[in-house]
Amino acid sequence: MAWDFETDPEFQEQLDWMEEFVREKVEPLGMLGIHPYDVKNPRRNELVRPLQQEVKDRGLWACHLGPELGGRGYGQVKLGLMNEILGGATFAPIVFGCQAPDTGNAEIIAHYGTDEQKARYLEPLLENEIVSAFSMTEPQGGSDPTNFATTAVLDGNHWKINGEKWFSTNGKWADFLIVMAVTNPDAQRHKRMSMFIVPVDTPGVEIIRNVGVYGQQDGSESYVRYTDARVPADHLLGEQGEAFAISQTRLGGGRVHHAMRTVGNCKRLLDAMSRRAVSRKTRTGVVADYQTVKMQIADSYIELEQFRLFVLKTAWMIDKYQDYLKVRKDIAAIKALMPTVYHNIAKRCIHIHGSLGVSNEMPFVGNLIGSMVMGIADGPTEVHKVTVAKQHLRDYKDVGDPIFPDYSLIARREQALQRYGPPEELVEAAEAAE
Repeated sequence: MAWDFETDPEFQEQLDWMEEFVREKVEPLGMLGIHPYDVKNPRRNELVRPLQQEVKDRGLWACHLGPELGGRGYGQVKLGLMNEILGGATFAPIVFGCQAPDTGNAEIIAHYGTDEQKARYLEPLLENEIVSAFSMTEPQGGSDPTNFATTAVLDGNHWKINGEKWFSTNGKWADFLIVMAVTNPDAQRHKRMSMFIVPVDTPGVEIIRNVGVYGQQDGSESYVRYTDARVPADHLLGEQGEAFAISQTRLGGGRVHHAMRTVGNCKRLLDAMSRRAVSRKTRTGVVADYQTVKMQIADSYIELEQFRLFVLKTAWMIDKYQDYLKVRKDIAAIKALMPTVYHNIAKRCIHIHGSLGVSNEMPFVGNLIGSMVMGIADGPTEVHKVTVAKQHLRDYKDVGDPIFPDYSLIARREQALQRYGPPEELVEAAEAAE
């Protein structure tokens, strides 16, 4: 039986190298006003390409991919520990070749794409020569694909796509989009949609505007309209009507990575509030002397450690079972817990920093907004909580307890008497009465 919390020394050495590399070379890139996904920017490539090569030389490039695609095929535990370091450094995922949404899109093409699709789209995507967008969410349907209205109709040897998509992340930088559209309107709700590769320069593809999360100066969440956009019939990914199942496979591992990157962000916040608490002077000492501040730091540490262990346990389960469906409850649970932990710690960090904390000279309000994004992205928290409850209650489907169940104290006492007989004093009393 293996049950420990240690990292093998060889991989720990890699993590130690990552810590220093990200801190010293990667984090500063986020201060230069360059977008990590702008692969057409010569200055960006001049700075990023050498760092990507260092990662490749270290054997840490695109570790989520199997060796046949140039990765290491790391399991979710190793990827989780890596993403903990990458969280909070804007350029880190792209320097390590594991940036969303490209990772998920690459996984889809690798599993469901044709040889031609892989050569045209997957290979340059894996080398970060291009970037992509996942065009799924719709303005009227949110993240519930069963309410989507975008359609794709086969017209000769082309699919004709019509509809609108909302918050297609990085659409402004993308060379292609992966689009979910209704192809089988009369089928069961989860069999109605199919998935397509759509080059962004396809006639009829219009980026209406690029929306920013509040506080961003330059948004990259694209609002896209498709008007009779025609793509070749062979740009279908997988089988017709299988988009929902494909998307769920894509999102499973990504949610674990989001969670571990959130752990990384929360670690930074806890570090910042701790440093502020012990160094900010007051009339009677420092901020850390106040009991209420100690409570906030203690709560943050406890919540962070609980969440981190839960995420790593979920990653371990994925590695063990190699089946996302078997771990669906726990994946949904960490996704539901993530925004709450992130929000709580970010809010405390802002508060302990006072007016400086709410200013635009600190990143903490961005973290607070980020926690709210985590409660919406990849499905809202409420949806994941419902999933947790449904999965949990499946273990109780055959239970039909009476009004007074067998776990009542009266029933349990009766069961004990039947097994062990009455207490000795009752036996003696009964004998005396005779």
